Amino acid sequence: MDIVAKRRGYQVLTVPSDEYYRPHPSSQGRSVFTSVNSWSWRMCRVPELDGVLFFPVTPFDGQGSVDLAALAEHVSQGVAAGPGAVFVACGTGEFHALDVEEYREVVATTVAVTDRRVPVYAGTGSALPVARRCAAIAESVGADGLLLLPPYLVSGPTEGLVRYTQQVADASALPLIVYNRGGARFDAAAAAEVSRIATVAGFKDGIGDLDLLARIVLAVRGALDGTGKAFQFFNGMPTAEATVTAYRSLGVRLYSSAVFCFAPEISLAFYDAVSAGDEKVVEAFLTDFFHPLVELRETVPGYAVSLIKAAVRLRGLDVGGVRPPLVDPAPEHMARLAQIIDGGLALAKSVAGR
Repeated sequence: MDIVAKRRGYQVLTVPSDEYYRPHPSSQGRSVFTSVNSWSWRMCRVPELDGVLFFPVTPFDGQGSVDLAALAEHVSQGVAAGPGAVFVACGTGEFHALDVEEYREVVATTVAVTDRRVPVYAGTGSALPVARRCAAIAESVGADGLLLLPPYLVSGPTEGLVRYTQQVADASALPLIVYNRGGARFDAAAAAEVSRIATVAGFKDGIGDLDLLARIVLAVRGALDGTGKAFQFFNGMPTAEATVTAYRSLGVRLYSSAVFCFAPEISLAFYDAVSAGDEKVVEAFLTDFFHPLVELRETVPGYAVSLIKAAVRLRGLDVGGVRPPLVDPAPEHMARLAQIIDGGLALAKSVAGR
């Protein structure tokens, strides 16, 4: 069994007992559900996520159009490296910059290339009608789940966030991970409430308030205690590796890895060191690679995406630049990025050779 197959698993998601089941077009016989209105639970299988989570970029060609051939190559290379799942058309994938038909093509291409080897989650969000439409599209082209990104521009009270989440969840039968970031800021009570929505299967934090997150984790666990519903927490901070040890202290072990896009050998070596409790190697990666990358990222707004795309180009795959309002890295920043990558690759090689 190859490394990808070993990392693919399934977990239990509870769903209402008064709803009927039907096969998803790409489910290969897995049961899924159609709506979410009852509190009488029974079981349904959804992907159990583990390992490094791969968030591919969305390539653009010289005319600024989505380059599906480059995307297929990018995803193929990434899946071959052994991620736990693929999260397409999310933040790193410039969901904010795609129209709905481009979104359809990007998700469909990723599903086809991945070919069921690992779960594929698709981003959705922005205006409520757009979020609902994208959720339905992702389901129709065979995605395994959704990552719900924050609503566009506005910040509403937690009551509104719960309603937003519920209405997006109602648009498809896919398991949904809620992203706590930007204008979508959940308190412990609201996080507990959305965790009870049948299709909500996870909570991803991109704010970094560890005191609040500790309360959210306990509130959600309390809300779901005795239901049998499986639920996962994720570290969704930019360059999440820099905060992995802090999040793991709260029981949040999963994290998104933008670095996997361009240097899976670095990402996987760090993950293995963290998993093994090798503090010396973890500190070396943080000091020599991740912290310098974070410092460079913070020089210009939007570099959390722009630098990743530039790094993919530096590693030999032409994925084009970013769409406005993001900007591509300046020449001096490209030079510094190349130095940081070289240092990280050298460290990964030395760790592998021990």
